[in-house]
Amino acid sequence: MLHTPRARRGMVVTPHHLASQAGLAILREGGNAVEAVVAAAATLCAVYPHMTGLGGDGFWLIHEPGAPAPVGIDASGRSGAAVTVDMLRAAGHAHEVPRRGPLAAITVAGAVSGWAAALDHARAWGPALPLARLLEEAEWHARHGVAVTAGHHALVRANLQTLSAQPGFAAQFLPGGTCPAEGATLRLPALADTLRTLARRGLDDFYRGQLAAAMAADLAEAGSPLTAADLAEHRASLVAPLSLRLPQGQVFNLPPPSQGVASLCILGIFDRLRRADLTGGAGRPETFAPDTFTHVHAVVEATKRAFRMRDGLVGDPDHAPYPAAEALRADRLDALARDVDMARALPWPAPPSGGDTVWLGAVDAQGRAVSCIQSIFFEFGSGVVLPRTGIAWQNRGCGFNLRGVGPAALAPRRKPFHTLNPAMALLADGRVMPYGTMGGEGQPQTQAAVFTRHVVFGQPLQRAVSAPRWLLGRTWGDDAVSLRLEGRFDPSVADGLRAAGHPVRVVDDYDPVMGHAGAIVRHPGGTLEGAADPRGDGCVAAW
Repeated sequence: MLHTPRARRGMVVTPHHLASQAGLAILREGGNAVEAVVAAAATLCAVYPHMTGLGGDGFWLIHEPGAPAPVGIDASGRSGAAVTVDMLRAAGHAHEVPRRGPLAAITVAGAVSGWAAALDHARAWGPALPLARLLEEAEWHARHGVAVTAGHHALVRANLQTLSAQPGFAAQFLPGGTCPAEGATLRLPALADTLRTLARRGLDDFYRGQLAAAMAADLAEAGSPLTAADLAEHRASLVAPLSLRLPQGQVFNLPPPSQGVASLCILGIFDRLRRADLTGGAGRPETFAPDTFTHVHAVVEATKRAFRMRDGLVGDPDHAPYPAAEALRADRLDALARDVDMARALPWPAPPSGGDTVWLGAVDAQGRAVSCIQSIFFEFGSGVVLPRTGIAWQNRGCGFNLRGVGPAALAPRRKPFHTLNPAMALLADGRVMPYGTMGGEGQPQTQAAVFTRHVVFGQPLQRAVSAPRWLLGRTWGDDAVSLRLEGRFDPSVADGLRAAGHPVRVVDDYDPVMGHAGAIVRHPGGTLEGAADPRGDGCVAAW
């Protein structure tokens, strides 16, 4: 669908239609954008459990009309106090953190603390809806069941042998011992009970209450090194977002441990390449236009430079070699842009990073906007499911390295490298645009595709999200590092990219490997536009 839905009173976009509707219901009852996103995020934990859950992490951007910049929330967890390189090596993992199992479950889950921090920030906006109401639809779907999506079925089937071997996974996600079919009803009663407990006892119970004690006991029994003390020490933090000023306005993203700096860097390099072309720069085989060789090549080459910078910078912010904002200085972006050959591809690959995630956004009637991203990393995270609570624990610790160097080096109580990065643009013409996507290495690239198509080239919002996409690097646990291109591109684009030296592989027309993007645009007069990705199961819900 290429038609862009519009509304005036409020809008929610998520990758699952039931979550979008749960958020819209909150807006209809007088709730604000933050409350709508919490309701939607909780619902996604029940209806999209292969992508997100209470056992994952999250990042937020929250903007109020008239504010010069949004507020950022880092709701990512640290490694446990007992987590060391020696511990993993003693268990036979000498080179990398395992992707599955109890020793993949080595970082605290921060997503619930992000909900709490966001709701606390929104208290100044007026009377709050009860937490029980925000979690009501999530609990209902978990208790009474949800229809299994095609993506859920495909990912369980593809990873069945590995996932079924993990503690607690089969009991929760393999009813009758088999992979549930697409459309089958999946019930998650333990998760429903956990959501009800949170509604009654408050979100802090997840870290310092009965739920925390139950989770710590289950983690210990499964063989994870995380403890009740690790949970109790966790807090989400308010952070100043990174920003990049472009001719079209100012774009914001999250600082490390998020890879948001790479997303902004790509846009900064692309802007310089395009402006050089507009002023008669040499060596360009064709002028910049959306979805041409020049457009795709420029973003891909910008991505390579941004990723090389990112891989030495992003990880625990307390151990970064320099402040992330320095990477966005004009002179540094100028130098990276000068390094791009608009006729030839830089040799690749570089070490890739995978992951599964959900992006969701909302804008309420007062113009308050939220961009939120939440994840358990790979499909079903570590695969470890805690039986007392029904929580699937993330494997975000895979973002650590065991070499002992750099900001992503594994050590006790550190934050790993995060692919998660929600974006928001405050445009010069008064529009506000929260946007984002899931998809590991693809997140910065898809953000660049949506932003350049809609904001730079003026494509309608839904077309900018639905149009064919590209992906350099890995996503969804796939180790491929070729440049993948959806089949709907004009054949001349693939031919031009191959001629420039890109190892192109054409994939399906609406390949889910490209991620599930979404965006909302609020115009100065109050009209809202929204777009959901046809590659996912979501929708724009508005009134």
